[in-house]
Amino acid sequence: MAESRHDPDLYWIDPDMRGIIPLDSFHIPRRLRKTLRTSPYEIRCDGDFIGTIRACAEPQGERPETWINDEIEQLYAALFEMGFAHSVECWENDTLVGGLYGVSLGGAFFGESMFTRARDASKIALCHLAARLRKSGYVLLDSQFVTDHLRQFGTIEIDRAEYKTQLAEALRVNADFQPELSSAELDDFIQSTTQTS
Repeated sequence: MAESRHDPDLYWIDPDMRGIIPLDSFHIPRRLRKTLRTSPYEIRCDGDFIGTIRACAEPQGERPETWINDEIEQLYAALFEMGFAHSVECWENDTLVGGLYGVSLGGAFFGESMFTRARDASKIALCHLAARLRKSGYVLLDSQFVTDHLRQFGTIEIDRAEYKTQLAEALRVNADFQPELSSAELDDFIQSTTQTS
């Protein structure tokens, strides 16, 4: 992470407590389940990775600064070119209105950042990410930190030792990110969240 958009230095963050979103108990709030079923946005994966990371780097709401500097943007772009980074994007009339990006290693996906320019767009992107991760055999969704925004999806904190144990197990899993998700698969995923919530 960088201190700000224009800070050239990078810092390695290894917190005592780590946020993760358990995929087997992913929670979708009731109102958002209804919204998801109406498909308000076109969902694309890896359609505009650079546009997504740049949108994540813009100041938003209560976050006037960002930790994504030019070097981070370039490094993640390289990971994307190598097939290790992915974006899930919400599009409205061919305009990118929300999304997220992260890194995939084995059966672990490290959510890096998200943004929204339209109602519920980042939340919808996160739900689509979780559905694809479950479909693809991932076992760990690392959110790094716990925020009020993420807590509604079932995000929990675990200590560093437990995180490293789960990470080691996840890295042994051979998962392959599946960008396609049918309407029936999305419906099944939404239904599964009502049974575990």
